[in-house]
Amino acid sequence: MTYSAASTRYDELPIRRVGKTGLQLPVVSLGLWRNFGDEAPFANSRKVVLDAFDHGVFSFDLANNYGPSKGSAERTFGQIMQRDLKPYRDELVITTKAGYPAWSGPYGAFGLISSLDRSLKQMHLDYVDIFYSHRPDPNIDLYETAAALDQLVRQGKALYVGISNYDRDQTATMVKYFNEMHTPFTVNQYSYNMLNQQAQTTGLIDYLGQHNAGLVAYGPLAEGLLTQRYLQGIPADFPIHRTNKYLFDQETAAVVNQLNALNRIAEQRGQTLAQMALAWLLRSQVVTSVIIGTTNVDHLHANLEATHNLTFSDDEVKAITAILK
Repeated sequence: MTYSAASTRYDELPIRRVGKTGLQLPVVSLGLWRNFGDEAPFANSRKVVLDAFDHGVFSFDLANNYGPSKGSAERTFGQIMQRDLKPYRDELVITTKAGYPAWSGPYGAFGLISSLDRSLKQMHLDYVDIFYSHRPDPNIDLYETAAALDQLVRQGKALYVGISNYDRDQTATMVKYFNEMHTPFTVNQYSYNMLNQQAQTTGLIDYLGQHNAGLVAYGPLAEGLLTQRYLQGIPADFPIHRTNKYLFDQETAAVVNQLNALNRIAEQRGQTLAQMALAWLLRSQVVTSVIIGTTNVDHLHANLEATHNLTFSDDEVKAITAILK
């Protein structure tokens, strides 16, 4: 059956512009990090992607190593592009990254130019909307990374460039180089959630706002920690992301107490804990989009409902801030 996108798709979600650039994103993007690759049923992956687009999610985030088998998430998305989304290519924001091992040999992690060539083939695309350096290469001058990203834009393979997992100082260095090269840098994709406030406390968000750029938040629910599933306790084998591991430097009971305190406020707001957690990040206009990774349509819809209430009272802000200290 031929797919036809819902005519109401742009009535569903707020859309934010990144600074004064031409880039606009839905406040919620769909990430294909896990469970969209070769081990996932294609029919379900297709269903979630198309349902997301029907409900206003026109931004899809990938990387060359997403799978779990490296590259398989891009290949899955490429099949959906060929089969269903090709007529809508000009409406989509498709992003991918390079910086973690994706194939054997010395260039399998940081070979930005060769990686994007592979990604374009796997997704059946002529260009991506944003191409990210997934993390800083610790062995080279950041100027070389900036120059490679600039080259890819000039070759027409990416419309904008982004960086991911760059701290404030590294971001400042890259912004300096991008400005010198007149490269269209737009966003830093960074780990950010209610429990992990480093993007805020280190000044990264303020810096991005001051330099006509935005932050795209990944892991906004801390791998599901910021849901109601763990109000009674956190299992010892909880798969916390490396950027959030420090949260467990304290006893997990302390984290559970925080979750329950936050959940009580969410209930008073008429939201789930997950919905409030997403809304909390979107208080700042610099946070252009949050990336969710659900593979369930019902969970997708529940997350999108967070955008129905993005306003926090002064009392709520004060109470939540106290809980998070």
